Amino acid sequence: MGVFEQYYDALRQVGILDTDFDNNGEKSFLVQYLSGFESPMIFDVGAHHGDYSIAAKKICSSSKIYAFEPHPVTFARLRENTIGYGIKVLNFGLGSENSESMIFDYVDQDGSQHASIYKEIIEVIHRGKAVSHAIKLRTLDDLVVELGVKKINLLKIDTEGNELSVLRGAEKTIRNGMVDVIQFEFNEMNVITRTFFKDFYEFLPEYDFYRLSGYGPIHIKEYIPTFCEIFAYQNIICVKKV
Repeated sequence: MGVFEQYYDALRQVGILDTDFDNNGEKSFLVQYLSGFESPMIFDVGAHHGDYSIAAKKICSSSKIYAFEPHPVTFARLRENTIGYGIKVLNFGLGSENSESMIFDYVDQDGSQHASIYKEIIEVIHRGKAVSHAIKLRTLDDLVVELGVKKINLLKIDTEGNELSVLRGAEKTIRNGMVDVIQFEFNEMNVITRTFFKDFYEFLPEYDFYRLSGYGPIHIKEYIPTFCEIFAYQNIICVKKV
């Protein structure tokens, strides 16, 4: 095994670069966490085709789920896929403020899971040619008031580099103790957005941080740059401190 293969294998041992939902800790976390609720409230931000929301519904059929997807092509597929599941789908994204924006995707694969409000993610990270769509962004702080939501048991965010902005738009809700658990992706997209793991760690002092892995959640007890600032696919779970 060459040095790069050894490096990537080591990363997978600590929950990085493992995208297999069934075996990378995501599914086992959902099963364990949702089993403790009668009707958990879930916000799936950046729901794409609805795979995560549907998985949550299959694990806990009484889950109340709002799935947010701003991409018009992707949203059509999301709406079709979730028929019959009782999932409420909304055709806008979440961000740090209520605004209009653009979302970028591949010209030849429009509706992909890499779509982002940052054009460089398509053209620099993935080396594709970009097409754009006009979208709307809302803040979670405003939405919980409009929807009459008093508690979010799980806030899942997968927005291709825009995760911290989503959290900033939910600051009042978070500080009021209304969000129990937050799951977000941290990856190479954060290079484009200039967002460090440290930014998340400092924004959420009320939470304990864990990295999901196939061997179980890894508790990140303190911020250590060499362990935290790895810009590659990983799922971070933030659990509100008791």
